[in-house]
Amino acid sequence: MGSVSKRPDVKICGLQSVEVLKSIVHFPISQIGFVFAPSRRRITPEQASEMISFLHERAQQGHRVPKTVGVFVNPTRDELADVLSVAKLDIIQFHGEEAPETCRSIKEQFGVELWKVSSIKNEEPPVNESSFSDIKDGVNGWIQRLDPYRDAVDAVLIDTFDPVYGGGSGRTFSWDCIPAARKWALSAGMPLIVAGGLNPDNVGDLIEQYEIDGVDVSSGVETDGVKDIAKIAAFVERVTG
Repeated sequence: MGSVSKRPDVKICGLQSVEVLKSIVHFPISQIGFVFAPSRRRITPEQASEMISFLHERAQQGHRVPKTVGVFVNPTRDELADVLSVAKLDIIQFHGEEAPETCRSIKEQFGVELWKVSSIKNEEPPVNESSFSDIKDGVNGWIQRLDPYRDAVDAVLIDTFDPVYGGGSGRTFSWDCIPAARKWALSAGMPLIVAGGLNPDNVGDLIEQYEIDGVDVSSGVETDGVKDIAKIAAFVERVTG
């Protein structure tokens, strides 16, 4: 288990402009996310490329810059190739029903890190650590669905299920399932990232109560659907201290 003193990484998802990126790039943010799946935050590969170019320029000047994450839902291989030929992403985040063998193949073909999202339905019963050993027997629902990915991806992200887009709903799920997810991630040797309805007001409670490796936020740092620099600053401060 990692050091309890380490603060979780921060991912700000759904960026749409260089102007916003320039206003937040000096914050201790570990990843920024671009949405290529159906969403009001969806951007083109060219828009992402502009932001990536800005980050590369800063990196060449000696600045620390966040990694870039592209969010996809059940993309075809051609769609991925089209995006990655224009926007040189560091990480692909799969938010759909992508199979483990697909994840392995994509990692190898494109030379990127790959995160897999597990979306949790709030009507699913909470999972506790005591039943973790029963994963192989099919007891643990969504955690059992994760198990085939333990050698196929680099990180797992848990989010609230959305019936339209799968995730990205801006709603929280039952946090009492986090300890079991954390135990699974440790057993798989990969980070656990938590999303779903996080904002500056509740993220402090999350990281105080649970040991996780990263947090992911989008709508929780927006005002009227637009990224709010003050909310991003407050969110990052609550996480990183």
